[in-house]
Amino acid sequence: MAESNRAGPADPYASDGQALSPATLRQRAQQSPGPRQKYQSPAPGHCFKKVTLTKPTFCHSCSDFVWGLVGFLCEVCNFMCHERCLKTLQAVCTCMAPSQVQVPVAHCFSPAGHKKRFCCVCRKQTEGSTALRCEVCELHVHADCAAFSCADCRCCHLDGNLQQLDTFHHHWREGNLPSAARCEVCRRSCGSSEVLTGVRCEWCGITSHATCYRHVPPECTLGRLRSMLLHPACVRLASRNFSKTHCYRITESCSQDLDNPEEADPPAAAAKDAAAAPESGKQLIKVFDGDDAVKRGFFRLVPTCRGTKNEEVEAALRAFYLPDEPHLFELEDSNDLLNQNAPKDGGDARLLRAKPWPDDVIKVYAAWARSRSASVSVSKTSTAAFVVSEVLLHLDRQGDDASSLRLQEVYMSSKQVQRQLLEPEEKMADKLQEIRKLSLRQMNQTRFYVVENRNPAVEVSLLIVGLPPLLTKEETRGLVEEHLKIKSHLVTFTHFYETQGAVALQVSCFSEAERIYMLAKDASIYSRTLTSLVIPEIEHKKLGGDVVPLLVFVNPKSGGLKGRELLYGFRKLLNPHQVFDLSNGGPLAGLHTFREVPRFRVLVCGGDGTVGWVLGVLEAVRHKLVCREPPIGILPLGTGNDLARILRWGAGYSGEDPHHILVSVDEADEVQMDRWTILLDAQDISEDGRENGFLEPPKIVQMNNYFGLGIDAELSLDFHLAREDEPDKFTSRFHNKGVYVRVGLQKISHSRSLHKELQLQVDNVEVQLPNIEGLIFLNISR
Repeated sequence: MAESNRAGPADPYASDGQALSPATLRQRAQQSPGPRQKYQSPAPGHCFKKVTLTKPTFCHSCSDFVWGLVGFLCEVCNFMCHERCLKTLQAVCTCMAPSQVQVPVAHCFSPAGHKKRFCCVCRKQTEGSTALRCEVCELHVHADCAAFSCADCRCCHLDGNLQQLDTFHHHWREGNLPSAARCEVCRRSCGSSEVLTGVRCEWCGITSHATCYRHVPPECTLGRLRSMLLHPACVRLASRNFSKTHCYRITESCSQDLDNPEEADPPAAAAKDAAAAPESGKQLIKVFDGDDAVKRGFFRLVPTCRGTKNEEVEAALRAFYLPDEPHLFELEDSNDLLNQNAPKDGGDARLLRAKPWPDDVIKVYAAWARSRSASVSVSKTSTAAFVVSEVLLHLDRQGDDASSLRLQEVYMSSKQVQRQLLEPEEKMADKLQEIRKLSLRQMNQTRFYVVENRNPAVEVSLLIVGLPPLLTKEETRGLVEEHLKIKSHLVTFTHFYETQGAVALQVSCFSEAERIYMLAKDASIYSRTLTSLVIPEIEHKKLGGDVVPLLVFVNPKSGGLKGRELLYGFRKLLNPHQVFDLSNGGPLAGLHTFREVPRFRVLVCGGDGTVGWVLGVLEAVRHKLVCREPPIGILPLGTGNDLARILRWGAGYSGEDPHHILVSVDEADEVQMDRWTILLDAQDISEDGRENGFLEPPKIVQMNNYFGLGIDAELSLDFHLAREDEPDKFTSRFHNKGVYVRVGLQKISHSRSLHKELQLQVDNVEVQLPNIEGLIFLNISR
């Protein structure tokens, strides 16, 4: 975070020209007399006040019940605790969250469903359709709170801007733990269904109290699933111009731009603020955060008292989760632009601005050691090159060549981390003033890093799926170059999958990779819609000898449409780069990603048809894989699930814990499965064929459990087509079986006399067929 620790010349606490930290300023402001007493705590950012409790309340620190009528509430983030917990409080306030981020990584927000969760920003309970969650970590937020969350998601790969750390540390996420969770340190209960309390490591899954987790060794061992988890240090992905939803191949299901919720409905962001009636003698004012908020029409309603300017500024800072002191800011009077859409109750509109000060103190981080940083004083004449020199001086690296380093600005937006290299002669005071004028919240989520001044080689891997199959390499190359306008000097064709109608590209330019990706998503060739996917590179040589990563395929359309929750559960427990949605690119994307991994396992979540789909693609591309026969497990999501039942994976998924499923996969024994290859060859020309001179070409079918002709095959095909047309009507496995029965009864009434159209030979001996409606070949017991 770009911390602006400023003290003006009129500040009676400033001495010797040294700037005071926000924590010191807040402490002195709390000690100063005021209309309401504030209470101190060792955790930074909080602004506690004593409140009278009117309903049963639990402490956010220890999760115990707050006995009596008095509690202590943070006016910024709604943190509630006992008086005894103030002295040992470790959880920082939401306004200080950006300063706690170790490695900035954006989130992937999507609708959270209707389960009871608590917002990690305002700590209040989320409400159904207005709630969002990150598809990769445990972050839950309100839709209007998403903009105030920071980029603190799990780091699942190296992207060229991050250096590999010597040790892999825990990634702690606060709250939303199960009630039965136990603290790793004191072994007491640390979970609660009543409040946002406790912490959990996003990788190994251990839980702890917020006051105990600092006693846990910092290095993470990745827990029980270590042997099947793809370590982030083994995955490399150049993703500068791609959002995390593109990198993780997540379907963008949110209808609005979550990074800029102002564009959707400006009053919606203030609805929660105005839900509670203002206290007696107070009014609601409409506050805009900088020029960007005015442009977008985004504001927050702030209750204030007339004539108390300092309290107005303090309330406005709390509304935008800004940690600085009120005397550093001011509320400008509204102009015509701000007041043209004023509230009907006559409330005023104000613009929150930072007061001009001659000097700033910014915190600069070293890219080569994330834990090291230096505070540098910035004047009007200070340049980016001066800041780099000062950082080297503070870090005792005066011998390094400052000309080989650059200052990098990093905006830690909740949806995408934006990086920009500053020119050496750029004035830092002007840069800071520009950011503050645009948005104070953006200033709070901006950091500066010292990085090496180099241009690393760009290698972006794309997989284009949906091309016409069975074309030659030259024909495939020509179609792709023609429809996607590819610049041949920037793109290399690395892999051709002729039978699957797919091609892999290596792009040496970020902008060209982004153009090809977006163009392929909207293109079609011969009425076949293309799909473009960003593919990570797995550095298999870094995998441990005891690690056999698990490749997970999930079909969200199978059975009762439970695939979405399973996708979320597996992405949360594993590395999202090893979890693939079959509705987005099919099985080829996962097999292509793992093509060089010497040993891996596969988990297919779906019905018998999904398992056959994955096995068919595996058979077609087996010759291009280093591991040609990976063990395959099944999580039955389909309607029949005959293959899963025979292999003892169960007759159907009924909501088991994803962690338990993964442990079962890790402990499962390998067994051999008999698969048949069937050649369908129409040797006898039908009556229509004689007239038209047409002979259907031979067709090869992979048979996993049964192969049917007649009424059974017709019924399965009709069911599949009906589910493709209206998937929302097939959300229950019991309902699906009912559809099978109903449609089957209708088809039985129609006679087909299949024995007149088929000839069956077994070991060159013709078998006389009775009057049948269908013929099924089995290699499993029914």
